[in-house]
Amino acid sequence: MSASNPTPSGGPLVEGPRDPEHDVTASYALEPDYVARLTARILATSGESKEARSPLNGAPLAHIPQSTEADVDEAFARARRAQEKWAATPVAEREAFLLRLHDLVLDRQQEILDLIVLESGKARKHAFDEPLHIALTARYYGRRSREILGTERRAGVIPALTRVDLNHVPKGVVGIISPWNYPFTMALCDGLAALAAGNAVVAKPDAQTMLSALLGAQLLEEAGLPKDLWQVVAGPGSKIGTNIIERADYICFTGSTQTGKIIGKQCAERLIGCSLELGGKNPMLVLADADVERAAEGATRAVFSNAGQLCVSVERLFVADAIYDRFVERFVARTQAMTLGATLGWDNDMGPLISQDQVDTATAHVEDAVAKGARVLAGGKARPDLAPYFFEPTILEGVTPEMTVFGNETFGPVVAIYRFHSEDEAVERANDGEYGLNASIYSRDAERARRLASRVKCGTVNVNEAFAASFASIDAPMGGMRQSGMGRRQGSEGILRYTETQSVATQRVLRFSPMLGLSEEAYAKVMTASLRVLKKLGRA
Repeated sequence: MSASNPTPSGGPLVEGPRDPEHDVTASYALEPDYVARLTARILATSGESKEARSPLNGAPLAHIPQSTEADVDEAFARARRAQEKWAATPVAEREAFLLRLHDLVLDRQQEILDLIVLESGKARKHAFDEPLHIALTARYYGRRSREILGTERRAGVIPALTRVDLNHVPKGVVGIISPWNYPFTMALCDGLAALAAGNAVVAKPDAQTMLSALLGAQLLEEAGLPKDLWQVVAGPGSKIGTNIIERADYICFTGSTQTGKIIGKQCAERLIGCSLELGGKNPMLVLADADVERAAEGATRAVFSNAGQLCVSVERLFVADAIYDRFVERFVARTQAMTLGATLGWDNDMGPLISQDQVDTATAHVEDAVAKGARVLAGGKARPDLAPYFFEPTILEGVTPEMTVFGNETFGPVVAIYRFHSEDEAVERANDGEYGLNASIYSRDAERARRLASRVKCGTVNVNEAFAASFASIDAPMGGMRQSGMGRRQGSEGILRYTETQSVATQRVLRFSPMLGLSEEAYAKVMTASLRVLKKLGRA
């Protein structure tokens, strides 16, 4: 593994004092006026702030104003007033706004990438996934919203006499609680569908990566989103999270399974809907007929993209016995050849983790596994010489059920690799555990791999790809099974979750009660005969 040289970047940066210990480009700081413009978008009157530091070298980035419960109340009040007018805005105008956002995000991607890397520490090439995903999402709903949200005709009970129209009515104000690992796309992508459906949004991004989310809010405004439709509050979930849930008409949360269960209970008490994308212990299956080189390349991305801090990252690798040794050789070689660095440049294959907590988790999982007999094939330790929160890309062999890493999500650059002898065994082991978010299958026989995929209990399965095929296919719904969550983002499901389905039935000529002098008994006989006729005619 090699470390990359620092590469300065453009954007809203000024050069700060260089860190003598790490000597990295992370010493570049944000312009104070730029930070002030972003943080002014937070509705916060507490007078308190939280310092944000870059995981590249621990340098201060900004002081984030903190919101109070009263600020949350005001955010929802503003959003509700704005939403009434927005709901009456033609869907075509909402689509036009999203298409303007598409272009704006692509035009401003270098600024977006600078901010993402500074806040999250991820490699720039992995940060690029975020503006790419937002552009794809904006274009999809910018082209498809009218089709998806348009009034539908459904079959009435009496042909030609009963007309049924299906409307999709916006829920109102959506609360979005987004994570730090993809701070730009997760702050925006779910909200774009909510806006397209005619809702307003109150967003609470994670405290560690507020600036990327605030830049997203600024771009929404620049693309023409009317004032007050997108409100941003800041603060710990323990302080303002419940207040958001108590005032929202729908909640969208991405984060841990533990927190997701709490939010789900709170939503159930209010009888409001929610979508929850939660944890995963995602498997990859490399079948005996797989292209070994392609599978090794895919595994490297599947495991180490964003330093493994990706909900759909692979943490369990199951490889057919017939090609196991060849695959391990290539996978280890690719892993050891990765360029590690904490800079703003494009050369890094992996950057640091977001915090010391993530390093501690990865360290604890690896040390526990090694103490109980696992073998380290690559990596295995923290690298504070590269950045304060750096952990090497790590491959473990010989992991057994009594080890913490076996069934618990690491959310870091650590993978356990296992042999399997039959595809039935591989599927059974892939389905072991409580999670079911994403899986990958590598095989030269794509049709057979797709058949196998239908047996894997995960919300998305990628064939001959790590995760990008499903993640970037916006027409395809994305979400988890079992303890990995409920609900779906993307596709028609991703926008319809933010609507109430309303059936409007119009009855012509006949009424559903006796008429023309019929008795109740005679009416019942006529209706019974009608049902029999409709069945013979093949009516549903």
